[in-house]
Amino acid sequence: MNQRESLTASRDAMASQVAATTDAHAAAPLGTPSKASAPASTRAMGQSHIHESARSQVAGAAHYIDDLPEVKGTLYAAPILSTVAHGTLNGVDASAALALPGVRGVVLAADVPGDPLLAAFAHDEPVFAVDTVQHIGQVIGLVVADSVVQARRAVRAVMLDITPLPAVLTVQDALKAQSYVQPPVFVRRGDAATGLAQSAHRLQGALEVGGQEHFYLEGQIAYALPLEQRQWSIHSSTQHPGEVQHWVAHALGIDSHAVRVDCRRMGGGFGGKETQAGHLAVWAAVAANKFGRPVKLRFDRDEDFMVTGKRHPFAYEYDVGFDDTGRITGLKLQMAANCGFSADLSGPVADRAVFHADNAYYLSDVEIASYRCKTNTQSHTAFRGFGGPQGVIVIEAILGDIARALGRDAQDVRLANLYGKNASEGRNVTHYQMTVEDNILHELLPQLEHTSGYRQRQAEIAAWNAQSPVLKRGIAITPVKFGISFTATLFNQAGALVHVYTDGSVQVNHGGTEMGQGLHTKVAQIVADELGVPLRRVLVTASDTSKVPNASATAASSGTDLNGRAAQFAARHVRDNLAAFVCGLDGCGAGAIRFADGQVISPNAVRSFEAVVKDAHANRIQLWSDGFYRTPKIHYDKATLTGRPFYYFSYGAACTEVVIDTLTGENRVLKVDILHDVGHSINPAIDIGQIEGGFVQGMGWLTTEQLVWNHQGALATHAPSTYKIPATGDIPAHFKIDLWPEANREDNVGGSKAVGEPPLMLAISVYEALRNAVAAGRGGVEATAPVALTAPATAENVLRALGRVGD
Repeated sequence: MNQRESLTASRDAMASQVAATTDAHAAAPLGTPSKASAPASTRAMGQSHIHESARSQVAGAAHYIDDLPEVKGTLYAAPILSTVAHGTLNGVDASAALALPGVRGVVLAADVPGDPLLAAFAHDEPVFAVDTVQHIGQVIGLVVADSVVQARRAVRAVMLDITPLPAVLTVQDALKAQSYVQPPVFVRRGDAATGLAQSAHRLQGALEVGGQEHFYLEGQIAYALPLEQRQWSIHSSTQHPGEVQHWVAHALGIDSHAVRVDCRRMGGGFGGKETQAGHLAVWAAVAANKFGRPVKLRFDRDEDFMVTGKRHPFAYEYDVGFDDTGRITGLKLQMAANCGFSADLSGPVADRAVFHADNAYYLSDVEIASYRCKTNTQSHTAFRGFGGPQGVIVIEAILGDIARALGRDAQDVRLANLYGKNASEGRNVTHYQMTVEDNILHELLPQLEHTSGYRQRQAEIAAWNAQSPVLKRGIAITPVKFGISFTATLFNQAGALVHVYTDGSVQVNHGGTEMGQGLHTKVAQIVADELGVPLRRVLVTASDTSKVPNASATAASSGTDLNGRAAQFAARHVRDNLAAFVCGLDGCGAGAIRFADGQVISPNAVRSFEAVVKDAHANRIQLWSDGFYRTPKIHYDKATLTGRPFYYFSYGAACTEVVIDTLTGENRVLKVDILHDVGHSINPAIDIGQIEGGFVQGMGWLTTEQLVWNHQGALATHAPSTYKIPATGDIPAHFKIDLWPEANREDNVGGSKAVGEPPLMLAISVYEALRNAVAAGRGGVEATAPVALTAPATAENVLRALGRVGD
């Protein structure tokens, strides 16, 4: 059996296992077993159902915004971009552009009827540049024309008068100038200075980790249609329709109820469409307002790179003390995030980096300084992991350097630093004062160590490196402990609607958005099991602000947790109405009614679901309902960054083996073994796909996806020709994924756990394996010294870490 066949067999076996163990948990009322549970074999949850849009996507029949029929009279916009990183905007000369065929006009800051600043959290970003420009690629205005080609041609004819001003382009320059989008934040526990002074050993080091382009397949796009009575319809490829609604209304100076935002699906988001999709919607709406015509705005790939923000690049400095076992006894850590020219989501991103600077490890005496640096680059934004990866990587790098300094295996050092299993050990409270109640890493890590053959492979690699002068291998196991919930507590809420029609078919609408991650599929499975109907009878419709208002963004890995539970509650209300109706017919208690296999079963009769629905409608029984869910237990003080910001933690670990060429710096990932915790999986195939995709995306962040800004502040890597995401040839032949079988210990929907973001951090094992290979390549005394490998580990950066080339 080859590796792919083995993986398929493993998935099938896991699907059967999950299906059997999910039954008693999936449709239960909070805290109690459900009396309406159907046999496990008939349940939708726990089974590997295909993605709800898969067939349409393969057939080319799934509609994205650029596929929608366009209203007669639609105009097309193209952005006018700043060519200077920082400067005074003296004027815009569009006369040559206006003279071109098909050009209808330009849209500038003066054309914004409402607030000239976007309704962003920090209220620090203009809709269009007004008096100054803040980065190369900032949108100054739009050219609007009868066709896309005419608009793009005309943009090139627009002349900008900009007087350059000094620009801050690096984190180091921002720190020197004290240039921040928000004030620095400091989190302390214990006495770091004393802990360091009394430590048996001590290390200092620095690390830089680059950003990452989202590179969604569907670029940023919006289509704004003015309707009657100052109402608006906005089609937006967005993870947050509610925010787009708010931003558009704010910019147009109208009430939110006059703006409807619709999103059937996105061609990828990864965080890049959480806030920054709102920009395009606002720009298109302002243009449509000026010309009284529908306007579509779609970025090409170069524009998308130049205009939109990335994952935040981070720079770190650390001073760590530790004992002979490698256990940390004191830590001072400085984290500096490159936020770009405005705050966007940089505050909560940097906060989450602070929250995850411990990853899986207890830090007794620690001091963390978090700087949110303002630079004249694109405003960086949410990206899968939302600061978590930037927190996790630094503590893993520190532990790797500790292991090298002591000559110990890094796996042993990591095990020595883990949070305790329980409160009696006194090592289970985080540096932000949240108790870790569900730690499974003491069992999960040794299991992966065993199934991956880590110890044997480590010895084999050491022997291989000793006789290989050019190619050097490295192996590493790194864990993940990732907090699940929005750190902004108010976003941890969701609503849903469930409609049952008289033919027994079911329609669901919820506040989440589908970006390929399978959210709609999982929600449909949850509702199908709650009503006891076949999955094919449940349809999830487009995200729509006119159906579920004030919905949170689909982000923070919480899409299923929030919207799935809200939809489950809505379906449960309808089910209870039907159960009460049948009880009235059969003279039994509501608890005696079961819904399963498309049937409604009472002690006295078995009826089809369709028949019960039809009779209930005839008797004026409500067949639709809403559902609402708010995440319990969470709270924290934003001023001190202490409390319980997360409902629970997702765990996992990856064992990765790599090889580097010490002459060229070329490197490859050879083998990956993953053991990951998704609780009781609602859909194992989708969850495994998310683990695969998250890991590969994280691998790209740390190996090939290098963003380069030149000395003028222009992004030089702004197309697939200069920016390399992982391709099929980068995927190792040995790529094995297993799911941890235990249910979520918190009362989450179906006993499941979030899966969107945590797997990305498993790829930090790639980075640590590469650093181990570099240490082997340096040899001698240098093999025990800290390895300063700048991420991503491109060939150039690997050679620098080996000491083969200078900066």
